[in-house]
Amino acid sequence: MPAIFPRWTNKIPLAIGVLGPLALAGAVGGIWYYFSPKFTDVGYRPRQPVPFSHKLHAGDMGMDCRYCHNTVERAAHAAIPPAQTCMNCHSLVKTDSPKLKLVRDSYTTDEPIPWVRVHQLPDYAFFDHRPHLAAGVGCSSCHGRIDQMTIVEMDQPLSMGWCLDCHRDPEPSLRPRDQITNMLWDPAVDGKNYDAAKDPSRTRQVNPPEHCSGCHR
Repeated sequence: MPAIFPRWTNKIPLAIGVLGPLALAGAVGGIWYYFSPKFTDVGYRPRQPVPFSHKLHAGDMGMDCRYCHNTVERAAHAAIPPAQTCMNCHSLVKTDSPKLKLVRDSYTTDEPIPWVRVHQLPDYAFFDHRPHLAAGVGCSSCHGRIDQMTIVEMDQPLSMGWCLDCHRDPEPSLRPRDQITNMLWDPAVDGKNYDAAKDPSRTRQVNPPEHCSGCHR
């Protein structure tokens, strides 16, 4: 009786046994990376209603982050500056610029500028800027070199794993508390001579939570 299937089909079970696990591992690895915030979120840079350049203001002009985000040390969220803050300067500088028309309109009408949020956490994740800045975590540790960004983009994934890595070993992210907004402070260089445990300005040891309720409340 002639064979129903050709002889080479005998190798199919062996091929499945060898290639199946490799294909599964490749699929898991691909999903693990390409579906993670490190791939999907880092680099996100939405177009804003007003072309505000952090490179110009925070970089070239050296404006402190807290001038605009003035609640960052005393509230959970870093405030988005109202048009009044912008007009403190732009009532005298570039007063007729068409790029600033929306700012001027917002100032006169009290209608907020519809800024597009760049750094977002899920609603089920709790984050408070205050303890992080009080501990000496610099703005650039999470937001990157904002002073070099003409258009702000996400620099870090802000994922649970990324946050936990810092909570488990916070020392590399700590700096003197008077340097938190200093974008030129380099942890790899300046941090070599800094020991948070010996900082006389610190009144308590940095001990970030690693339990679930620390971020999920």
